[in-house]
Amino acid sequence: MSGRWRVTRPPLPDAGVRDAFLGTTYGSRTDRFRLVTDLPSIGPAGPGERWGGPCGAGRRWAVLTAWNPGGQLQDAERNAAAQARLIAALHGRPVVPGVNGEGRWREESVIVDGITLRDAADLGARFGQLAVLYGVGRRAALVWCGVPGGSGMRVERAWLASVPTGGAGWPILPPDD
Repeated sequence: MSGRWRVTRPPLPDAGVRDAFLGTTYGSRTDRFRLVTDLPSIGPAGPGERWGGPCGAGRRWAVLTAWNPGGQLQDAERNAAAQARLIAALHGRPVVPGVNGEGRWREESVIVDGITLRDAADLGARFGQLAVLYGVGRRAALVWCGVPGGSGMRVERAWLASVPTGGAGWPILPPDD
């Protein structure tokens, strides 16, 4: 087999990093979800059913961020500048503002409607992300990024499960004020 046809994949991250990605929440400020690998635990209605937005039935979407490249905490100014470059790189695609994670790992993100898996992985790699989320409807994948150009991505399949919201329509995750 010719070397030019060989597919390379990035190694899976250590268990702690992988568990952090699988254990966090994603979504908009009012509709949060987490990833689950056990189909019966997804519950009756996922974010797409409530929003009718990018994660709606049959729609392709991705959750992207430029915050904290390589899993290294950055200051607010660097993160904001990187996020602005990511949004500019989307060339006007429709997005919903999002939030990934909680606490000190809380990151601004965007939920991008109609993007391809390769484009999502490429943007993740270009902005130094360890992984991006990609999905169609409630089916989701944690896509471990390789290098720009989409080579070397690794995909772990999952489903979206809604996260209960707190009072006054806000999720358990408090708003920034």
